Amino acid sequence: MRAIIGLGGTVLVAATVSLSAGAAGWSAADIHSEYVKYLSGHDSITAYVAYPERNDAAPAVVVIHEIFGLSDFVRQTTDQLAKDGFVAIAPDLLSRRGGTPQSQDDARKLIAGLAPDTLTQDLDATVAYAKRLKAVRPDRVGVIGFCWGGGQSFRYATNNPSLRAFVVCYGPGPDATAIARMRAAGLGVYAENDARIDAGLRDVEAAVRTYHKDYRYTVYPGVGHGFFRTREQPAVADSAWRNVVAFFREKLER
Repeated sequence: MRAIIGLGGTVLVAATVSLSAGAAGWSAADIHSEYVKYLSGHDSITAYVAYPERNDAAPAVVVIHEIFGLSDFVRQTTDQLAKDGFVAIAPDLLSRRGGTPQSQDDARKLIAGLAPDTLTQDLDATVAYAKRLKAVRPDRVGVIGFCWGGGQSFRYATNNPSLRAFVVCYGPGPDATAIARMRAAGLGVYAENDARIDAGLRDVEAAVRTYHKDYRYTVYPGVGHGFFRTREQPAVADSAWRNVVAFFREKLER
């Protein structure tokens, strides 16, 4: 394992969810989840929200989905963040295109046509919605993304100075001038067998050092792109997830 340290509301459906650890290897706990709608400009965004069982307001984490859209994996991850003590909200960033389609190929094509400025607007609307929730500490908001969403998590952290923390799961980094704008602390989760994404890490590290930003990452051994979803090595995925949760607790709970 190699680690490098950088310097420096409309409710649609409601349910109480209790998921067993099962194949996911994640903890079981009672949570509350629901689908909500909120405005982004003149358009309506649908999101999946999961709430922890706790007697005080919680930090919030925005979950940015993969190129497959708002999938079962993303909902499961959102639930798990709630079990870990966070209010988690996963926007369907294809809401303006009619929502995530059943076909993954169709989802890929739609996501390829999304404009960065529109994505930023919709993520801003998601953060604003989360901050209005009574269950959320509005000054403690982070973001996590996977694959395509990992790149969007990194990009969004360079555009929203109110974020306290962000996690990039095997997603590409922005250019150096964008990293210069970053204020939130970041954590990168990468895979050893992911040459396309890993090829950009040297440039990310150089920019982080140049601009004295707080971004650290780990390249996890023996796994490939998307290993949280595929769970090709459950022990590695579980270890990486524990590090993600510890990072969010460090940056958002204190």
